[in-house]
Amino acid sequence: MASDLDTVRVLRALFNDMPRAPEGLSQEETVAWVRQSMIDYEGGDMAYMLEHVTRNAMLDIALRLREDGNLQDDAAFDETVEMLSTPEGRKTFMDRIIAAQKTVDATARLLRRAKRMPGEPEPHFSSLPEEIQRFIDGGPSGPGPLYAEYSAREDVIEIGVFHAAPAQVHEFSWGFVTEHEQAWHIYVADVWRRGTVGYFDRFDRVWQRETTAPRGGPLLASPVPPGIAMDDGIGSFCSLVLTSEAGLSDPDLRHWVGEVFIQQVLPYMVSQVLDDDDDLPLPTGA
Repeated sequence: MASDLDTVRVLRALFNDMPRAPEGLSQEETVAWVRQSMIDYEGGDMAYMLEHVTRNAMLDIALRLREDGNLQDDAAFDETVEMLSTPEGRKTFMDRIIAAQKTVDATARLLRRAKRMPGEPEPHFSSLPEEIQRFIDGGPSGPGPLYAEYSAREDVIEIGVFHAAPAQVHEFSWGFVTEHEQAWHIYVADVWRRGTVGYFDRFDRVWQRETTAPRGGPLLASPVPPGIAMDDGIGSFCSLVLTSEAGLSDPDLRHWVGEVFIQQVLPYMVSQVLDDDDDLPLPTGA
C-alpha cells in the first residue's frame, strides 16, 4: 500500500505550481479566491478544471504503481516524484503511461486472436432475397423501422443528417440504403448502435484490404466494376458510400451492388469492422 507520506510527496510534486489560497482567509473569502483564480488561469476556468482533473489522474496512477507496479522500487519512485514536479516531466510521465497502455492493449488483442480458430470471418448478417431483388429492380421500399430508429437519434437530428429527405430509401433487415447525388449511402444498424464515428476509418481499411489484396472472398471472384468507388461515410454520417460514375440507374451496376456487394461482400466487411481484435492494418503501398 502507498503510505500517507507517499501520497503527500506526489501531491506536493503535482500541485507545486498551481495557485494556492493565502492562509487566514475565511471560508467565503477562500471560495471567492478560488473562483477568481479559475477565471485568471491561462486558458480560463475550463483549462483550470482540466488541469486539476489531469493532475489528479496522475496522482491515482502514480499511487497505483507505487502499490503494485514498478514504483515499488524506492529509487524509481523518487525519480517519478521529481519528474511530476515540472510541466515537462508531467508530459513525459503521461506519454509513458499512454505508450504502456497501447502496448498492453495490443498484447491483449494478440492473445485473444491467438485463441481463435483460424479461418475467414463469418458474415455478420444476411439479406432477404426479396430485399435484394427489390433493390436491383430500383423499387425503393421507403422508410421503415430501422430508418425511423436511426433518424430519431439525438446526434442524427443535431447534425441534420436527413434535414433534406433522401430521394429513395431501401430498407433491409440489417439497416437501409439511401440514394442521392449519384451515390448509395449505406447505414448498418449494428454499426450506428455502437457509434458510427468510430468506424469510418475501419470501413475504409477493410475496403482497401479486400480490394487490393483479396484473400479469396467474393470481391476476388467478382472485381469491382469500373466507375464504382468507395468513400467514407463522414459526409452523410453513414457506414460507407458507394459512388457511381455511370449513375444509379445502370442495370449492370445495380445488379453488382445488390447481388454481389450488399448480399455477399458487405456482411463480411461489417464482421471485420466490428471485430475489435482485428487491427486492420493498411495494405503495403496503400
